[in-house]
Amino acid sequence: MTNEPQGREVPASRRIAADLRNGIESGKYPQGSKLPSQRDLAKLYGVARNTVDEALKLLGQQGIVTSEWGRGVFVRENKPLLRLGSDRYSPKYRESGLSPFLLECAKQGKTGRFQVLSIDRAKPDKELAERLKVSEKTKSVLRRENVFWADEDPVYRVTTWIPWILAQGTGLLEEVVPHKFGIHGVLEEKGHTVVRINDEVTARMPTPEEVQYLQLPRGVPVLDVLHTSLDREGEPFEVTRFVMRADMNGLNYNAPVE
Repeated sequence: MTNEPQGREVPASRRIAADLRNGIESGKYPQGSKLPSQRDLAKLYGVARNTVDEALKLLGQQGIVTSEWGRGVFVRENKPLLRLGSDRYSPKYRESGLSPFLLECAKQGKTGRFQVLSIDRAKPDKELAERLKVSEKTKSVLRRENVFWADEDPVYRVTTWIPWILAQGTGLLEEVVPHKFGIHGVLEEKGHTVVRINDEVTARMPTPEEVQYLQLPRGVPVLDVLHTSLDREGEPFEVTRFVMRADMNGLNYNAPVE
């Protein structure tokens, strides 16, 4: 039985996709297992191979299966999520000697690393300038662009902006930030400790560039987290956009209700 709507003729490719999806959800085809070949599926359902191909494409677009050239089609495995939490900058983690991302990787037995794409002095757009209370007419921010990896998986595409007046002359201009707590360790030494964060979260499909950097399979969306750090005076001093693979990442917030 399929989950397709009744009352009208459903294309064979959609019926096959729904039946295979049911088989995956029921455990007939476990995570990581290889589906029958297109030839065998065509024989099983009594259709042409191009109909089976269309059904498998539908499952790929839904993020349920992945195709490997020369090997076949496999049921996608649900990997443990890296969770970006509201307490990730808490002093209680300082004894770990790890930055927030590396700490989350360590919790899951993964090795985190960073690929630096660019570091430059940039002119912010109007929205960013307003968030950081800097000029939009000059190169008033430091921009750092990175890809974060957990073991062999690229999981975040990250862009960070910091007022140039805070960043100039510091280790923030170096590829490897010379502080065990990363960017925020450097900023704390300049008197800007995170006491409040503002995260704005949306879900969307990725851009072609994000597909490339995050090695995204078909059908996998991204979580777009626009983060702002605020200090004890309530002043914003850092904005970061995290573009996160939705199949490998989650969000975990525990905050008072105001």
